[in-house]
Amino acid sequence: MTNISRSPFTNEIEQAEPPRKFSMSYFTSFKGDEDPEKHLKHYQSAMILYRNNDDLMCKIFTTTLQSEAQDWFYTLPPQSIRSFNELSLVFTKEYSSYHSIKKKSNHLFNVKKNPKESLRDYVKRFKAEKVRIVGCNDSMARATFQKGLPADYPLFKKLIMKEDLTLANSFTLAKKHALWDKAL
Repeated sequence: MTNISRSPFTNEIEQAEPPRKFSMSYFTSFKGDEDPEKHLKHYQSAMILYRNNDDLMCKIFTTTLQSEAQDWFYTLPPQSIRSFNELSLVFTKEYSSYHSIKKKSNHLFNVKKNPKESLRDYVKRFKAEKVRIVGCNDSMARATFQKGLPADYPLFKKLIMKEDLTLANSFTLAKKHALWDKAL
């Protein structure tokens, strides 16, 4: 049994009992290598019915921590956490370097096809970068995809000739072009 005086939680939190009909939800685990705010949002959404029970919010949150994150929790000074807000604050402060960096649409202008890169790999890399941009404009993404190709590349010329293409159509054309290249 855990020695209450050594817990990072106050005695009040440690001794609190869960509500009678409380059943544990499934939570994604936090290991210390991802965005802490994203983890907190997921946790708070899952615990929406119990958000007014601060003691329970604290105690259950610690069950979502694994590996390094769980080790970190037990390095907190004994009885230093008095509320879920305090726990959230120290948690996000500790793991703030793992915040997702939100990229803007103009980030795609930096994605260029490397000379030795296959068309398939370029498309794959471009798609991966596009996914990281929330609300990316399709026509701007299509233009940056095209601009990322070398001007003397055969697909570049085909894309220029068809101004009304969507990004999905451009990817389909790229796929056909990549298959045609393999046939040669």
